[in-house]
Amino acid sequence: MPSFSILVLHGPNLNLLGQREPGIYGSLTLADINRLLEAEGRKLETKVTVLQSNHEGVLLDAIHGSLGQHQGIVINAGAYTHTSVALRDAIAAVNLPTVEVHLSNIYRREDFRHHSYIAPVVIGQISGFGVQSYLLGLQALIHHLRKDEV
Repeated sequence: MPSFSILVLHGPNLNLLGQREPGIYGSLTLADINRLLEAEGRKLETKVTVLQSNHEGVLLDAIHGSLGQHQGIVINAGAYTHTSVALRDAIAAVNLPTVEVHLSNIYRREDFRHHSYIAPVVIGQISGFGVQSYLLGLQALIHHLRKDEV
């Protein structure tokens, strides 16, 4: 039986992974990433629930709905990272340990990508390691949750 349940949120345009700018985002599809996350979750005795949406409100509803359902969140908010005060406020409101992840290194890209509204309300941020950013984010979150149990 899994010891934790983690919600993984994928933001806008991540449904196009594998075909969208593979030089930046890699060749894996979102389905590939989700399979890797679920496999990593099994190794960590953690249930992983994934959701992708291009709609900010759907992501907000998922964050709100995580209360009482999940012990933490891994989020790649995509472009909403740089624009959404609403996502930042939702993460702060539910007060669940959250890790922000990005496939690319947002600090080596356009200037507007250097600011994250989400970063101040998450326990950590991992960017620039491709799919490993997600897996490292999940591992770090589980480590954080287990540390709090001791």
